[in-house]
Amino acid sequence: MAEQHFRWNGGFPKIGIRPTIDGRRNGVRESLEEQTMNMAIGVAKLFSENLRYPDGSPVECVIADSTIGGVAESAAAASKFAKEGVGVSITVTPCWCYGTETMDMDPSIPKAVWGFNGTERPGAVYLAAVLSAYAQKGLPAFGIYGNDVQDAGTTDVPEDVKAKLLAFAKAGLAVTIMRGKSYLSMGSVSMGIAGSIVNDSFFQEYLGLRTEYIDMSEFVRRIDEKIYDPIEFEKALSWVKENCIEGPDNNAADIQSSREQKDKDWETVVKMTIIARDLMIGNPRLAELDFGEEAQGHNAIVSGFQGQRQWTDHFPNGDFMESILNSSFDWNGIRAPYMVATENDSLNGAVMLFGSLLTNTAQIFADVRTYWSPESVKRVTGYKLTGAAENGILHLINSGSATLDGSGEQTKDGKPAMKPFWEISTEEAKKCLDATSWRPASVEYFRGGGFSSDFLTRGGMPMTMSRLNLVKGIGPVLQIAEGYSVELPEHVHDTLDKRTDPTWPTTWFAPVLTGKGSFSSVYNVMDNWGANHGSISFGHIGGDLITLASMLRIPVSMHNVPESQVFRPRAWGLFGTNDPESADYRACNNFGPLYK
Repeated sequence: MAEQHFRWNGGFPKIGIRPTIDGRRNGVRESLEEQTMNMAIGVAKLFSENLRYPDGSPVECVIADSTIGGVAESAAAASKFAKEGVGVSITVTPCWCYGTETMDMDPSIPKAVWGFNGTERPGAVYLAAVLSAYAQKGLPAFGIYGNDVQDAGTTDVPEDVKAKLLAFAKAGLAVTIMRGKSYLSMGSVSMGIAGSIVNDSFFQEYLGLRTEYIDMSEFVRRIDEKIYDPIEFEKALSWVKENCIEGPDNNAADIQSSREQKDKDWETVVKMTIIARDLMIGNPRLAELDFGEEAQGHNAIVSGFQGQRQWTDHFPNGDFMESILNSSFDWNGIRAPYMVATENDSLNGAVMLFGSLLTNTAQIFADVRTYWSPESVKRVTGYKLTGAAENGILHLINSGSATLDGSGEQTKDGKPAMKPFWEISTEEAKKCLDATSWRPASVEYFRGGGFSSDFLTRGGMPMTMSRLNLVKGIGPVLQIAEGYSVELPEHVHDTLDKRTDPTWPTTWFAPVLTGKGSFSSVYNVMDNWGANHGSISFGHIGGDLITLASMLRIPVSMHNVPESQVFRPRAWGLFGTNDPESADYRACNNFGPLYK
């Protein structure tokens, strides 16, 4: 049985906190030591109490051994941070400091500066000076400055400062957790989908990820040669029989698989799930079975499975494998979800990874399949869309590979939600399973059979849909749409759902409209979406995605995030303030990929 403690190979990066101070001694520095160090302690407390790593453990912080008044103390802090595995840097100060002497110079570490808003000492002056130095040296840094003046000596962190500190830290940790991991391509290009042309340069230069490749024949080898834990397989198969409801077979009677073949397909898809996980993260149990090389895995934090068509024309499809791995639970209990992209759409896999690292929750993979206008819904069903759906809805649906968390059967404050695994109860996991039926795959699509998950997402959940696209001459571009899941009357859903494949999971999504550009209508959201797929995360996390994208130097081409929630490095404003979208493109192009 695979154990989770080896999954996060090498542990997690820590947040380094740098309390900088006015270097003048014999009065000035001494009067500021306690306040400056208390700022650092307060920030560390904020992070450890509010942020967690993907395994559920609290985020760890490292504070410099002393306040930093000059270059020697800067170097000492950098040395300590390197030894302690710091991946994110935050400088805090209530006063003037010597800018270029006290700044963090590591180009690979995301960095921010909090300058205390107080009248006694010029923390804001240092903030402006050091951010100017960062821009001049080509090291974009985030500036944090509170809206309200605080009294000298206070240890409180204002709410607006907390929000920016947490937004920066979440994105910074996502950047450094990705670094050095792998995208595992299981197979190659699916049905000519451009996103499944895995671009080594993008993953290496923008995300710091390796790209690893296996042929899908590796699944056949491992199944035939029994390169999996047989004890876990029996446990998994028993769990499936008890918890996975097989739904009606929609195939014509003359092409339906026999009961015997369906039972064999269940065995195959369970083995595929175990094998895909082992390929991603390894499994020490395989070493005990004398498969030492296979026990290592590929250190993959995200993967994709080609499936169609070379696999699915002959073998059971990957829907069960992808759905269960993308979910927060399986036969081994409740655990962190794995990120597995359908059809090896590596670009959708990348945004699934972004959303997961920012929220520690599962992500829904779906086709952005159909725009239903209010008029079309009325014509087909006689029903008038209301509420969040009054301007139209998007039908998000794909071949049964979406996370079961997406059913919305988990709850938070009495409302449907998708939660970090450590907040999910056994009862909630069971509700997600009970809300899902496993429909025999449509043989017209999947000649090799298999099973597709079928559920309907509960309405009322705040959600964020995102997508990465590669553009010749520009590079990666991010799209973001915040909105809500929508619940339709049963007869309306059934009528609309049956016009596509009713054996697949559905999420009805209504993006929030702003009245401008791509978000002037739901139709325009659909019309401007850059690809056939999207990743859907619980919550309105568009602001966090924008912050993360700016760290990675990925411009955002469309979003409906309120301006007050957009947080980028201070240098972005030097590329123009009247048109932030264009300035974002210019800044990303100027500074270039993080790892190039």
